[in-house]
Amino acid sequence: MDQFLKRCFYHSGQYDSEEHFVELDQKLKEHEAGRITNRLFYLSIPPNIFIDVVKCSSLSASSSIGCTRVIVKKTFGRDSESSAALTRGLKQYLEEDQIFRIDHYLRKELVENISVLRFSNLLFEPLWSRQYIRNMQFIFSEDFGTEGREGYFDSYGIIRDITQNHLLQILALFAMETPVSLDAEDIRNEKVKVLRSMRPLQLENMVIGQFRSHTKNGVTYRGYVDDKMVPKDSLTPTFAAAVLFIDNARWDGVPFLMKAGKALHARTAEIRVQFRHVPGYLYKRSFGKDLDQATNELVIRVQPDEAIYLKIHDKVPGLGMRLDCSNLNLHYAARYSKEIPDACERLLLDAIQEKQRLFIRSDGLDGAWKLFTPLLKELEEKKITPELYPCGSRGPVRTHHLAEKYNVQWGDLGTEHYQG
Repeated sequence: MDQFLKRCFYHSGQYDSEEHFVELDQKLKEHEAGRITNRLFYLSIPPNIFIDVVKCSSLSASSSIGCTRVIVKKTFGRDSESSAALTRGLKQYLEEDQIFRIDHYLRKELVENISVLRFSNLLFEPLWSRQYIRNMQFIFSEDFGTEGREGYFDSYGIIRDITQNHLLQILALFAMETPVSLDAEDIRNEKVKVLRSMRPLQLENMVIGQFRSHTKNGVTYRGYVDDKMVPKDSLTPTFAAAVLFIDNARWDGVPFLMKAGKALHARTAEIRVQFRHVPGYLYKRSFGKDLDQATNELVIRVQPDEAIYLKIHDKVPGLGMRLDCSNLNLHYAARYSKEIPDACERLLLDAIQEKQRLFIRSDGLDGAWKLFTPLLKELEEKKITPELYPCGSRGPVRTHHLAEKYNVQWGDLGTEHYQG
């Protein structure tokens, strides 16, 4: 750490000043000392100043003897139009292969394991279709509110902040066809095909909510609009649930459910694959009429306490015939002694090594926004009021009705919660 910190320095300047970036260029050259070096600009700044910085850095501080890359941190616009304008602005000064659109969720250890799980295990790949899978669920919840980000959050909301990027990108990884190779372009080609095959999101397949104040055990928790940075009449959703469909041969008719929310009962992120029940199930008397209880489920817990487990059915020891639901599990903390690297560490290393596999390409970004932009505009134009839910709850009641509409139960609502 000491060796690393000795190589660090601070240089101040204005975002839109080419003169100041010339000064930065001179400072960098002093450290580079004539060696062939690459430069990587990491723009963890508000999106409205992306173009100014890219312009100045490209014209006045690019590497003259190596390559120059730029990491752009989300959010990438607010809708299709603003996203396209941002992309056009960046491409005035950069080529597509110089732009690294960072979504740290795609480099989470368990998300990274998705393709390995699918494509290197004969057990799963033959089952990965509408023939065996009843639904997939992508669940993200936080047990805290906006935590000092109220100004930013009220301009974007949970759909833009989480659903349209994190969850949709994970869905594309889960649902894509087998890529030709592990090269970045081959993987991103398949993800884009998934996004282009998806049915436009309809308002009737969406539930939005906003957390309200709640008193528990004598402690009062503030609601979203109780913050002084948030307008009292704000309709910005802090919770969103949606059902999406992919209109292709593999996934025709399979509902993909997403939900994301703040100030909920727990902090978790997980992916649940619920399989169909066994045809002509011999042991259905043990489960009663509800065959949904007799299905297998693959769960990938992204955070916290990373794990992959498969719910199976087995016989309880004894003279009678009583069935139980057990977990075949890969609990990371128990199986691997190594510390799991932070997602941003991985992405920065990928950018340094020019690995684009888990960075978002411009056509993938376009495909994602095309799915959500019409819905976002409809919500804003019609001033749809979010359903209020108390802090620390499981979210809006209508979320359950949305799942029931497609004969689905949210997997995280059961009594089962695996602990390694």
